[in-house]
Amino acid sequence: MEEILRLRTGLLALLPVFLLSAVLAYARPAARRQEPTPEDAAKASAASVKEGASLFRAGCSPCHGLDARGGGRGPDLTSGRWMHGSTDAEIFRTITQGVPGTEMPANAFEDSETWTIIAYLRSLQPPSRAVVAGDPAKGHKIFNSVGCANCHMVSGSGGRLGPDLSRVGASRSVMYLMNSIRNPDKELSAGLSDPNNHYGQPMVYDTVTLVTATGEKITGVAKNEDTFSLQLMTTREELQFFLKKDLKEVIHEHKSLMPPYLESTLSQIELQDLIAYLVTLRGTESGDAKEAK
Repeated sequence: MEEILRLRTGLLALLPVFLLSAVLAYARPAARRQEPTPEDAAKASAASVKEGASLFRAGCSPCHGLDARGGGRGPDLTSGRWMHGSTDAEIFRTITQGVPGTEMPANAFEDSETWTIIAYLRSLQPPSRAVVAGDPAKGHKIFNSVGCANCHMVSGSGGRLGPDLSRVGASRSVMYLMNSIRNPDKELSAGLSDPNNHYGQPMVYDTVTLVTATGEKITGVAKNEDTFSLQLMTTREELQFFLKKDLKEVIHEHKSLMPPYLESTLSQIELQDLIAYLVTLRGTESGDAKEAK
């Protein structure tokens, strides 16, 4: 009995030692854990951007372009200009809920996926908003004087043959606008189509010539086209409907009806003024746009 008591007393005496050893053993791994270093944070950020880029190309590029610089249906997302809020929370809402009354639909991304897309878009932003040299007020006068308004509509006023430019400042980069004016054939503008139909063919503002059964040739822009029919906006801005079975030929030419505005027609200074006006067109009555009127 005494031996049992001595054994129990010895075990009780060793209990604090066992407990201390257990605490130290548990604490050792914790001691080895370190706070993330800036390098770790950079790796995590780079991984988010890479994942966001992949998700963007799969789900957003049909409207906004593969490089997010704008497509036929969506604006340029690299310029730092945000039509519906520029904070992360506002961009998150725009992506997930869409924008009622516009072509931006709601999306079913997981929250974590949406945040990686935002990380990707933030990585594309310029360090600061680029200042466009030129006078918007003079550019507005040039827009009318050289004939842009004859084919392009702005805020409900102007022609219908070319793309509507009411939001061109938000949807196109400055370089794109310059190229489109100097060399319209280089990158033909895509038109509007169903934003939920990512597999349909968007309308392209190329030159279309129809040859009728009598041999008459009619040239214009195809506003709508499918396998069986075509709606053509003629150069006289007459909207005409044709069944393809009644036509001899439908000719698509990869060129624009818009003439190139070379320096002999539009000087570099005038081009800068015109671009300065166009970048104010963002679908809202901005202060710059008001001054340009």
